[in-house]
Amino acid sequence: MIQIDQLTKVFTMGENEIHALDNVSFSIDKGEMVAIMGPSGSGKSTLMSIVGCLDVPTSGSYALDGSPVEHMTDTQLADVRGRKIGFVFQQFNLLSRTSALDNVLLPLSYTGMGGKASREKALKSLEMVGLGDRVKHHPSELSGGQQQRVAIARALVNDPAILLADEPTGALDSHTGAEIIGLFQSLHKDYGQTVILVTHDPFIARHTDRIIRLADGQIISDAPNPAPIKAGTPRPEGED
Repeated sequence: MIQIDQLTKVFTMGENEIHALDNVSFSIDKGEMVAIMGPSGSGKSTLMSIVGCLDVPTSGSYALDGSPVEHMTDTQLADVRGRKIGFVFQQFNLLSRTSALDNVLLPLSYTGMGGKASREKALKSLEMVGLGDRVKHHPSELSGGQQQRVAIARALVNDPAILLADEPTGALDSHTGAEIIGLFQSLHKDYGQTVILVTHDPFIARHTDRIIRLADGQIISDAPNPAPIKAGTPRPEGED
C-alpha cells in the first residue's frame, strides 16, 4: 500500500538547511494498523504531510497504492488525496450549520456521483461509525466523540486506501478517546481498513499492531507491537 525509500525533506531557512526527514525508508501493507510516533520536532508531522500527499519529498521515492508520488504536480496530488486518503484530525473541522449527513456528503460533491448514490454511501459511512440514528443532527447537537465519528465517516466515504489520523483523540477526554480508538480498531478488524495513527502518545500507539518511532528526522525503531491493547484499557498510573 505504501512504499517509502530513502525519503529526505529539507527546509531552507535563510542560509540554514533543516533536515526534517533524513533517509527514511519503510513500507505499510494493505490492512495494517500502524502508529507513527515521536516527540515534537521528530519529523512525524512532515512525514504525515508527505504520506498524505500534502507535500512532496526533497529526494527519495514514495509510492501510494502503486502510484509514484514524489514528482506529482499540485493538481495530481489533490486528485490522489481525494481518491486514496481519508484524513481525520484532532479538531473535527465540521461545518456547524449542516447536518451530520451533509458533512459526510461534502467529499462526494467533488466526484460527480449522483444524489441518490451519494446519499446511500454517506448513510453507510455513518452507520459504520455507529451514527445511523444521528444523521440529521448538527454538530452542536452532538458530543465531542460523536463529532469525531462524523469526521471519521466523512474520511471513509470515498473508500480511501488509507485512513490517516493525526492525534485523533487529542481534543477528547480519556473515556471518549478510548471509544474513538476502539472505532479505529473495529474499522481495521471488521473492514480491513488500513489505518495510520500519528501520535506523540505511547499509550495511544500501543493500540496498534506496529509502531514506527521517529527522532530527529530518522526512524529509530520499527517493530510489531507484541501485545496490542484494547480500547477501554486503563492508562497506567503516572503515564500522560
